[in-house]
Amino acid sequence: MSDFKCEKVLPYADGGSKTKQITEMFDHIAGQYDRMNRLMSLGQDRTWRRRAIEALCAYYPKRVMDVATGTGDFAIAVAERLKPERVLGVDLSAEMMNVGRKKVAERGLSGVVSFEQGDSTLLRQEDASFDAVTVAFGVRNFSGIEKGLSEISRVLTSNGVLVILEMTEPSNPMYRLGYKIYTKLCLPVMARLFAKDLKAYDYLPASIQAFPKDDEMRQILKKCGFQSVEINKFTMQTCSLYLACK
Repeated sequence: MSDFKCEKVLPYADGGSKTKQITEMFDHIAGQYDRMNRLMSLGQDRTWRRRAIEALCAYYPKRVMDVATGTGDFAIAVAERLKPERVLGVDLSAEMMNVGRKKVAERGLSGVVSFEQGDSTLLRQEDASFDAVTVAFGVRNFSGIEKGLSEISRVLTSNGVLVILEMTEPSNPMYRLGYKIYTKLCLPVMARLFAKDLKAYDYLPASIQAFPKDDEMRQILKKCGFQSVEINKFTMQTCSLYLACK
């Protein structure tokens, strides 16, 4: 397995393994995560998830796993739009999933959407047990990107599909300038006004900058068992959608 720069980006300077630190970080910010997500993305996160789900519509998945599910927004949107038989949300953070369980119950989806604490690099599910896997803004948090993507490939059926949404630093110079102004000036101000854990929001732009992009990510996905990879960009290249088929 290769080593990637983003695997070494940690929320805290001294706090153990990346898995441990990511778990602690999201447990700590779970209560404010949804509000901060809306604020930091300027409300675009909902549009990005909708576009990702539209890409899944053609595959009619009946069994879906949402890895790094967090508070369950993607899992809920998949359940409401695609009407699958089952959606399983998997995440390291028990506190994030507790928020998700409340939202699922409020929407009457408890019979479809369930949650399980787990590590993307060591999934408990059986081989070929899901038609689709989704990951929204979570791959950069994997302690091992290739291990996590290989595990996802393992649990997908032979014609299964993976949809990944990730924040990305734009390649277009003008877009990149605007992105840097936002992350260097605006994001720290919002974090100081509304966030409980400033280090968590320092980690965000650092992990985005270190994440593999475009063709590099395409090659990683192919190495991990996916035959074709389609890439789409949204909102001035600040969000990437990877659609990978086995």
